[in-house]
Amino acid sequence: MLLIVGTVPDDSFPLTLGAPALDGADIIVNGIRVPVNRGTAALVGAVLAASQVLGSMQVEAALVGDIGTGKGSRKLYERLSRELQDIAPTTLVFHYLQPDVDWHNKVLFTVEEMEKRPVLIADAGFMYAAKMSGQAPSYDLFTPDVGELSFLADETAPHPFYTRGFILHQDNQVPDLIARAYEYKNGARHLLVKGSVDYTVADGEIMDQISIPSAEAMEAMGGTGDTLTGLACALIESGKSIRQACRIAARVNRMAGMFADPTPASQVMDIIVQIPKALAQVLEDPNASFC
Repeated sequence: MLLIVGTVPDDSFPLTLGAPALDGADIIVNGIRVPVNRGTAALVGAVLAASQVLGSMQVEAALVGDIGTGKGSRKLYERLSRELQDIAPTTLVFHYLQPDVDWHNKVLFTVEEMEKRPVLIADAGFMYAAKMSGQAPSYDLFTPDVGELSFLADETAPHPFYTRGFILHQDNQVPDLIARAYEYKNGARHLLVKGSVDYTVADGEIMDQISIPSAEAMEAMGGTGDTLTGLACALIESGKSIRQACRIAARVNRMAGMFADPTPASQVMDIIVQIPKALAQVLEDPNASFC
């Protein structure tokens, strides 16, 4: 079972755990609607779209409202620390949560005690917490964008706000940033670095660079990094190796963008509805260039 853990930017959203469904431009969890615009909802939407091609897979979402105060995130951390062993996911992805080192460590300790350890994936806030706690090597996959990679690469930064400017948001320095992240033990076993070029990394070694197809308007769209992470999670849960999943996910996300033909006014749902078509085509020939 794939368990997706994250937040919704709505303080009134209750802590809920259940099987999500995709309905138009919303996901529904336990009867509660969440717009698929970006964030964890976009990740969930991408997983559900991919499952239309990958076949039946059990997906659960653990969500809570949090507008940045951390109150909702702490409730979710606490529940996970109590219930993860009973939920027993095979793939576990942590997405937007307020980084809290103490609660991160409690949840990770619970994961390490599970009878069968899940594939452990972190993006966004939880990836920050993993780095800040010194536990990054315990993870199987991080999915940073270039700015987030800069934080992983900065061995002195205690928080993303304090990442040194000289290594912030510089696409042409990605290989150097990857090397720094691993030098200081701030990288997971694998990385999927999201950007104008997507990099797949295993144990510090760059394995793949994916830059085509390219839909230029996707660079300015919120949520396309979330869909890429969701695709990787779905492919891993379907049985692909982490490297295969990341390489295929990068191609699918780009092809879905090409099919959507986005404009600056496009929304991430325009990409998500193209995922089944893009995934079917990439699975038919995973090594095609799709120029």
